[in-house]
Amino acid sequence: MNKTEKTSTTHGIGLKAFSPQTARRLNPKKLLFSKWTAATPHDKEKHFIVTGVIQPEPPATRIESIELEAVYSRRVFSLSWRNLTDHKQWLQGWQ
Repeated sequence: MNKTEKTSTTHGIGLKAFSPQTARRLNPKKLLFSKWTAATPHDKEKHFIVTGVIQPEPPATRIESIELEAVYSRRVFSLSWRNLTDHKQWLQGWQ
């Protein structure tokens, strides 16, 4: 059983259910050009694309930031890639 599954027993029967509350695992190196949906859109900005992965100054350190571009307004902003794991703010893909 992997980490995204929950097991519950009802009357001796084992059931596996996937929880939407589980933390999603992301690889920052594979985020480029991925698509995201804001859970609570603002100013008609709902769909976003990762247009850049900001490389740290010493190349041996970990990636910390990404650039997101709103599809509607073309506004670009940067944020920590770990913010995308918060399911209350971001949904993976366009929905």
